[in-house]
Amino acid sequence: MPLGTAIHNIEITLGKGGQLARAAGAVAKLIAKEGKSATLKLPSGEVRLISKNCSATVGQVGNVGVNQKSLGRAGSKCWLGKRPVVRGVVMNPVDHPHGGGEGRAPIGRKKPATPWGYPALGRRSRKRNKYSDNLILRRRSKK
Repeated sequence: MPLGTAIHNIEITLGKGGQLARAAGAVAKLIAKEGKSATLKLPSGEVRLISKNCSATVGQVGNVGVNQKSLGRAGSKCWLGKRPVVRGVVMNPVDHPHGGGEGRAPIGRKKPATPWGYPALGRRSRKRNKYSDNLILRRRSKK
């Protein structure tokens, strides 16, 4: 496969099936090949190594404009299985850390929290010293 080829549905582990670049319109780019590994630029901006033996599909995933389509009303979203999004501030204290208070009360904490009480913003969720850390050459860029 020549360098610069657009690919999708990429395996991370040999024989496990495609796991990367599978969303509508997603495409990864083959940047380099050396030894037993190939370097890819993923849709997130991450640059990582993958075994040359892993399979991938040439080209871009279809249905590119699926996100641009206006659903029109709440019912259309309901048919797709999307549940309503309710803000924590309008819940009761038993349901969310932001809930409760008299009237339109502020959060009442130093930082926003998830429904389970963990910090909602700025907390890294990736495990430290993960086995695949040495395969990631450049972390995804913040958009």
